[in-house]
Amino acid sequence: MVFHPDLRLARFLPRTVTTPALLPVMRFMTRMAARTTPPDVEVVAVGEQASVRVFRPASGRRSAPALLWIHGGGYVAGNAAFEDTFCREVAGRLDVVVASVEYRLAPEHPFPAPLDDCYAGLRWLADDPGVDRARIAIGGASAGGGLAAGLALMARDRGEIAPVFQLLVYPMLDDRTADRADIDPRTLRVWSQRSNRFGWRSYLGSAVKDVPYLAAAGRCEDLTGLPPAWIGVGTADLFHDEDVRYAARLTEAGVPCALEIVPGAYHGFDAIERSAGVSRQFTQTQLSVLDAALNVAD
Repeated sequence: MVFHPDLRLARFLPRTVTTPALLPVMRFMTRMAARTTPPDVEVVAVGEQASVRVFRPASGRRSAPALLWIHGGGYVAGNAAFEDTFCREVAGRLDVVVASVEYRLAPEHPFPAPLDDCYAGLRWLADDPGVDRARIAIGGASAGGGLAAGLALMARDRGEIAPVFQLLVYPMLDDRTADRADIDPRTLRVWSQRSNRFGWRSYLGSAVKDVPYLAAAGRCEDLTGLPPAWIGVGTADLFHDEDVRYAARLTEAGVPCALEIVPGAYHGFDAIERSAGVSRQFTQTQLSVLDAALNVAD
């Protein structure tokens, strides 16, 4: 097992942290961590059960570009508050509006509920008077990246809003990965095949036997007409192969797509070892590509 030398915690981390038995504990911990709302965060309802946490640039910039960000958690855990640090950094450094979606979680709310909540967040952001609706990017990490990819497809199909960019951070794109038997579990950290099966089964619900491409973007046969993308993933990530394949298929469909592969990086490495050099570089790359996509017209 070879991990990036900057990731010193890799050999101590568990292969699996998300299981049906552990889910109540994980949710309790995330709720406790999000008990208070910082003064720089505006929480806005975008549906009966969905909301966005909004970060606005201190400059007061008018008609600002914007990012809709979607948190990870395997479709079953996590919350928008856990993304405050990243969202605050994007808003402050790029001088843009950032809205982080609090969507409903599976298995209580399977597809299409989480994706519908994300679309509601996108629609709210596009209608915000402080946002330039012609310069909106969408993005997310892990399951959030999977939802962002599905959201790009939904936006294309509906034709109401046209995001200009999609930032997909080790996205969870293809349920068929859960059926693979050729993956060495010893190379995985944090998110294993066991977790993957649980996450996909929870999210797909009754759609598990006939999976629509909006639920699993990796299954979509027609990727034309999507916004340019950036995909980043590590070689020790369960999603490596499906992400590389999706990037190639986007390119084949005529969609500009930059692929960044981080040698020896496990799933969620940048969040777990935030101060590691490779993690800081990974985050800086995301900021750079977002800046180029959103502020290029200025």
